[in-house]
Amino acid sequence: MSSFLDVDLSLTGRRWVGPSPEADRLAEAMAQATRLPDPLARVLVARGVAPEQAAGFLEPTLRELLPDPRAMKDMEAAAARFVAAVKHRQRIAVFADYDVDGGSSAALLIHWLRHFGQQATLYIPDRIDEGYGPNEPAMQALGAAHDLILCVDCGTLSHAPVAAAKPADVVILDHHLGGETLPDCVACVNPNRQDESGDLGHLCAASVVFLMLVEANRQLRAEGLGGPDLMGLLDLVALATVADVAPLIGVNRALVRQGLKVMARRERPGLVALADVARMDKAPSAYALGFLLGPRVNAGGRIGAADLGARLLATADPAEATALADRLDRLNTERREIENRVREAALTQAEARGLEAPLVWAAGEGWHPGVVGIVAARLKEATNRPAVVIGLENGIGKGSARSVNGVDLGASVQRIAAEGLLIKGGGHRMAAGLTVAEDKIEAAMARLAELLAKQGAGAQGPRDLRLDGLLMPGAATPQLIEDIDRAGPFGQSAPAPRFAFPSVEITSPRRIGESHLRFLFGDGIGPKIEAIAFGAFDGPLGPALSAGGAGRWHLAGRLEINTWGGRAKPQLRLEDAARA
Repeated sequence: MSSFLDVDLSLTGRRWVGPSPEADRLAEAMAQATRLPDPLARVLVARGVAPEQAAGFLEPTLRELLPDPRAMKDMEAAAARFVAAVKHRQRIAVFADYDVDGGSSAALLIHWLRHFGQQATLYIPDRIDEGYGPNEPAMQALGAAHDLILCVDCGTLSHAPVAAAKPADVVILDHHLGGETLPDCVACVNPNRQDESGDLGHLCAASVVFLMLVEANRQLRAEGLGGPDLMGLLDLVALATVADVAPLIGVNRALVRQGLKVMARRERPGLVALADVARMDKAPSAYALGFLLGPRVNAGGRIGAADLGARLLATADPAEATALADRLDRLNTERREIENRVREAALTQAEARGLEAPLVWAAGEGWHPGVVGIVAARLKEATNRPAVVIGLENGIGKGSARSVNGVDLGASVQRIAAEGLLIKGGGHRMAAGLTVAEDKIEAAMARLAELLAKQGAGAQGPRDLRLDGLLMPGAATPQLIEDIDRAGPFGQSAPAPRFAFPSVEITSPRRIGESHLRFLFGDGIGPKIEAIAFGAFDGPLGPALSAGGAGRWHLAGRLEINTWGGRAKPQLRLEDAARA
């Protein structure tokens, strides 16, 4: 395929790739059949939407898309045990993972129980001292003091810890890949169990918990009892879905779309405080969930007290929410500083090893286990390959892995763990965690690279920048951007549309802060548009475009609306540029 706009080597070293001739024809037919704007028609075609499906896709509803909870194995038993514990006012504990998905899952249960005037003991394991998932000492202690333990976003592989919880009953609500056998418990609800179809495998744990609450409400109604309003909990489900990098397809789109509407009402003290400390001045978006709120909720589990995020999401007290949000914001700043140091070292090591392999990886002594996952994500983004980053201490490596679309990382990590190359490992398609002996790292990574290569990892070069089409500056109106946003929310497996503006002139470039660039551009015919390039001076874009931008340029990026002083204006979030 020839390069788009003949850009074989942009300022950032990438080749531009545009829609195929077939996609162009389908987009034209879509626009004619639906009377939708051509750019939106292109986005729908790229999503595989047919003209007759367009209306439903643009207005996804939970009524149409929410699956029957009972489609998942053990769901009725899980909800029945939970309802019984509530009716008999039994002692309930929630054991949750320390990330956003785990914290949101726990908060869902705590808010639901609060409707009945009941409380639950919240237990979040320490990332460094206890590691991921249930452990025997904690489960034994919880089991001695409670009648029911709900393990959320964890537990599917925890046979011994679940057994240690007796005499308490255990219900597992998870989404991580299951093994050949399941722990001995009342119920293990997990769309990624070996005996499930996988049709709901894209759900995060909070969505699984939400569906269990749907089933619990259904069972209560059958007995003539009422349960809490579940629609008001969708802000938590949306946050978890985006932050856990679940694909924004199918019901996930509807959950996030509705959850953003709930969040905009600013009714949950924890999320209000978090949005304020993050200085969110716009209506919540998927971007805000993934890059502003999610990292702050995660900061406690990464480098602070593990339960801070879950406590923030669960609290009903605005004063407590403000205090927790402030603490998490400070921890997030500290986390960024640690991350920057590890990222530089990891990237240097990975580059020395080579970035063209099916897997890029790095391991270092003393790298903080709380940031290796973020650094792995950065390596993945920079190379378009699955990445693993491992922190070493006392001969043991604890690592996190992140994958690219189309490559099931969790299954491969689980396989090399079964082969004895890891002490333990597991996860889901896009993310995984592992523990490995230092002397086995080289062999484990070589085997993992071999398995990932068989799935096509490394086949697509990191230089390709995929574009949805061309736009002229005069066409990029706030109305068009609102129309395109109807195809959202955008995120994992549903990237925000990216357009190219051909042969434009750059004016008024100015540096913003330490590394950002802002400028105007136009084609000399219509109005000029403002563009912002975050981190431009950390790479080649800033120096090249700030030098007056002489001549004409092709620009590529994502459109957004910038509201200032009550006036909405189009803005290009610049990602790349090339000489015209």
